[in-house]
Amino acid sequence: MAQIQGVVTNQRGEPLPFVNVYIQDTHIGTTSNENGRYKLDVGEQKEYQLVFQFLGYETQIIPVVVTQNPTEVNAVLKESATQLDAVLIDAKEDPAYPIIRNAILHRKENLDKIEAFTADFYSKGIWSVKDMPKKIMGQEVGDFDGALDSTRTGIIYLSETVSKIAFKKPDYFKETIIASKVSGNDNGFSFNSAQDAQFSFYKNTENLNTPIVSPIATDALRYYNYELEGVFYEGNQLINKIKVIPKRPKDRTWSGSIYIVEDLWQIYGLNLTTTGEAIQVPMIKEITFKQNFSFNTSLQRWVKISQTIDFIFDFLGFKGNGSFVAVYSNYNFKPVFKDKTFTNEVLSFLPEANKKDSLYWEQFRPVPLTKAEAFDYVKKDSIQTLRKSKKYLDSIDTKNNAFKITAPILGYSYSNTYKKWSLSYNSPLLKTHFNTVQGWNLTPEISFLKWYDKNYTKWVRAAVKANYGFSDQRVRFRVSIARKFNDTNKLTIVLTGGNKVQQFNASEPISPFINTLSSLFFERNYMKVYDLSYLQLSYRQILFNGVSLAAVLSYQDRSPLFNNTDYVTIPQKDRSYTSNNPLLPNNNTVPAILKHTLFKSSLGTTLRFGQKYMRYPDGIYYLRNSKYPVVTATFENGFGASKKIYNYSKIEAKVSQEIQLGNKGELRYNLHGGSFLNGSDISFIDYQHFNGNQTQIGVSATYDAVFNLLPYYSLSTNNSFFQGHIEHNFKGFVLGKIPGINALNFNLVVGGHFLATKNNAPYKEVSVGLDNLGFGKFRFLRLDYVISEFSNKRHGQLVFGLKFLSILQ
Repeated sequence: MAQIQGVVTNQRGEPLPFVNVYIQDTHIGTTSNENGRYKLDVGEQKEYQLVFQFLGYETQIIPVVVTQNPTEVNAVLKESATQLDAVLIDAKEDPAYPIIRNAILHRKENLDKIEAFTADFYSKGIWSVKDMPKKIMGQEVGDFDGALDSTRTGIIYLSETVSKIAFKKPDYFKETIIASKVSGNDNGFSFNSAQDAQFSFYKNTENLNTPIVSPIATDALRYYNYELEGVFYEGNQLINKIKVIPKRPKDRTWSGSIYIVEDLWQIYGLNLTTTGEAIQVPMIKEITFKQNFSFNTSLQRWVKISQTIDFIFDFLGFKGNGSFVAVYSNYNFKPVFKDKTFTNEVLSFLPEANKKDSLYWEQFRPVPLTKAEAFDYVKKDSIQTLRKSKKYLDSIDTKNNAFKITAPILGYSYSNTYKKWSLSYNSPLLKTHFNTVQGWNLTPEISFLKWYDKNYTKWVRAAVKANYGFSDQRVRFRVSIARKFNDTNKLTIVLTGGNKVQQFNASEPISPFINTLSSLFFERNYMKVYDLSYLQLSYRQILFNGVSLAAVLSYQDRSPLFNNTDYVTIPQKDRSYTSNNPLLPNNNTVPAILKHTLFKSSLGTTLRFGQKYMRYPDGIYYLRNSKYPVVTATFENGFGASKKIYNYSKIEAKVSQEIQLGNKGELRYNLHGGSFLNGSDISFIDYQHFNGNQTQIGVSATYDAVFNLLPYYSLSTNNSFFQGHIEHNFKGFVLGKIPGINALNFNLVVGGHFLATKNNAPYKEVSVGLDNLGFGKFRFLRLDYVISEFSNKRHGQLVFGLKFLSILQ
């Protein structure tokens, strides 16, 4: 195979990174690396017209006769001499505006212009850090297996993929990875994929955690100002370079330049930047997209041939940058697809894709490695065998296993990495809480983990928990053993048993931490519990794509519990603790339940319509799909009870969905209903309970499955029920347009909640709130004003959201 290689520089001799280099009138091409070096395989020795294209520089075409392999061709590019003097300036409006209006008018047409294609795809991802601190929040960071030098600087992630991709309207996509390489891991599979690189600015928005509005979106004129920076010719086509300026600096927008082709109104290229603040990812400072296109004569369409995503991150002293380079080549716009070319499997690997040698990569890597990248491969590959050795792993374990004086309080872990097991003692300090039944109680835990591969797709975990209450002076033990068999169908079996204090609502709507604060400082003991001795076996598995099954079988011995303490840190005037009976809160002598036993089973299935997935050699990774709802159906049964009246059956179903609405935000809904078939005299434990809240503190990341003001057990039922939740997060669509307010980067959230139970009036809630509250990069707070209505009574209250608790629980 013949090859052309060389260096691309500017007139000052400076290397130009990510220059498009391709054969004229074809989509056979490559991109220069960060040092300006390129390499292009051309098939045979003959004459070619080599095109060098780079935004901001004049396109250069160099005739090349390939007579030797490789043939050296260097290029020196001149900066574009964009002209404005030939453009008539209208004092009322910058000439960029009619160009943008035409681009917007033809946006949908240009988006849909390509009906199908196949192509070769190459991607390289790299993360580098500099001045990495040795400790973050008191925890040692390490040197990333030798990646960092003495200045705590270096490459911590480097990977490449070579793949074949196929596309067909409207959204059929398939990628087959031919080669995959991860620095320092010859068994690694890169997570770079063409699916993740499918960014099109012809769409109204691109979702980068939050939707960012395209400069040529349908309503882009509401978000941007534009200036024509100049014009130049690419062949006989006039290219307009337009400066993109956000109208509001804190909006979900881009800034930079977009190049529009006159008459065709297509994108010639772009260089656009947004911020981590705009996409609401605190660790990212800024992220820049560069896309370059080449002209296809038959399609009359400018087609993307390269894309670079550069980002800078800075969080908790973790500073650095990274990039993902994508190169598209060998397009075929008239492919013939087989019937089963497109399925729900959007990505797969060929056998031995991660075993390609250096000769393969030298031949098929379209973007040459920089010296730093080549050295990173050599260095990490050379010590790879060492890092797998028992001696090396034992030395690392010896350092990490060192016992510290704080271990009894903060926890301790001992690992044998070579044999793939660890033994951990979890901190009882973080599991120390207060309730009026046990008083102060703590829960130390010892666990053993055995894993069978580096990616933890197969493992066994055994654990013992001991819970001791200082007021009831009782210790309770629980043991569990869990086995995950693979990461393909996710088969997991868990056996657990013992004795514990359990909330009547097994969903545990009030966290032990919140109950501790509420009890000690406000004398509100909302948590109501009973004593549970049990043995339980659970199973879950994906039966086939889009359908999963979960089953639980348990034996339960239930006993009532009573308050044993009235201790409070800050006594409240005219207030005292309620009883542990949620049905009779003012009676401390009548139990909520009678002691009894029963067997309990549940069988549930979840349907995910249109489920797309990526098949890796070690497992399947499922992709979120907002186009379809998720449906869950469950049958629950209580049988063999010591009191026959406690036997029951219950059926229930749930429909939920997260709908992405572009720049208008995200809508979530959750509909859940069911009925008891024979539950008229069952234990209160087995009633249908609802996730209420009486603390004024929200701990969920979203409120699409909870009520904000509903008393925890006031509407629990043993009959038919229906609850519905809806929440819309505008993600800056409203507040981003208000001067001054938009600088705060808050999100407006509105919601509604409804509950219907037999023989009760409907319960309703409406709310309006602010999300993404916090300080600097720490945005884990939320504030809502909620109005509830029940039996013609209305109540309004503020709810403070502590979203970080959903992570810590």
